[in-house]
Amino acid sequence: MVAKIFIDGEAGTTGLEIRERLLPRKDLTLLSIAADKRKDESAKRDLLAQADLVILCLPDDAAKQTVALVDSLGAQAPRVLDASTAHRIAPDWVYGFAELAKGHDEAIHQAKKVANPGCYATGAIALLRPLIDAGLIAPTSALTINAVSGYSGGGKSMIEAYEARQAPDFELYALGLEHKHLPEIVTYSKLDRRPLFVPSVADFRQGMLVSIPLHLDELPQRPKSADLHAALLAHYADSTFVKALGVDASGKLEPQALNGTNNLELRVYGNDARHQAVLVARLDNLGKGASGAAVQNLDLMLGL
Repeated sequence: MVAKIFIDGEAGTTGLEIRERLLPRKDLTLLSIAADKRKDESAKRDLLAQADLVILCLPDDAAKQTVALVDSLGAQAPRVLDASTAHRIAPDWVYGFAELAKGHDEAIHQAKKVANPGCYATGAIALLRPLIDAGLIAPTSALTINAVSGYSGGGKSMIEAYEARQAPDFELYALGLEHKHLPEIVTYSKLDRRPLFVPSVADFRQGMLVSIPLHLDELPQRPKSADLHAALLAHYADSTFVKALGVDASGKLEPQALNGTNNLELRVYGNDARHQAVLVARLDNLGKGASGAAVQNLDLMLGL
């Protein structure tokens, strides 16, 4: 049976990327709504009733409205994969980071509603959750998370500004310290203390680095950098898309090497003599950070 998929918001950056990844597939078919019917609630409700799964690539309020329409369909309701921020820590939704913990991929497979993770959150949680579960980082630790993303993560207006050469080469942002990915980072990393999160954007289209500096002598077991790497290696040993890798002598890492993939690479750069380490995640903000993760979650949900 060919699954019917409706991407609500297919004209946006994430929606376009998901559509491009799904178009060649023979095991599913894409449903579309006419441009002049996108705000027609009745037309959208009829299309939702035909779908097996709907992917929401919408602003938060619009995503909530579509979910309300889905809920009104009862037995005809499709399963929902939401790429917005609206439901990422909602109690009745499963968080769509399949590698979060043992058996979490099965939870996604069984779920009626899945919240696709944020791009920065994917990198941060991938680094922190295994180390907190292993007791190597305390949930109460005072952490700082730094990150840089390509400009495609900023939406239509930012993309237009960069491509028109009207934006700076690099800038920090969200300096009010209220970035929308923080709630999911805290929740799914199992943190008890809110970290400082300082994101930035640079003049490249896509790609991302997330880094977390650590003072090793302030961690519960005073671990070596090799202990941190071993914990990440063990957690992701069976993962297809997430890998804990070694580091080379250059001491450098660029953000664009995984563009176009659904891969996520994790590394530990350490100086044990100084009792310091930096955890680094590299991913495509449009891949494992958005559309790639959505396709991975779709496949898990539908058993494809």
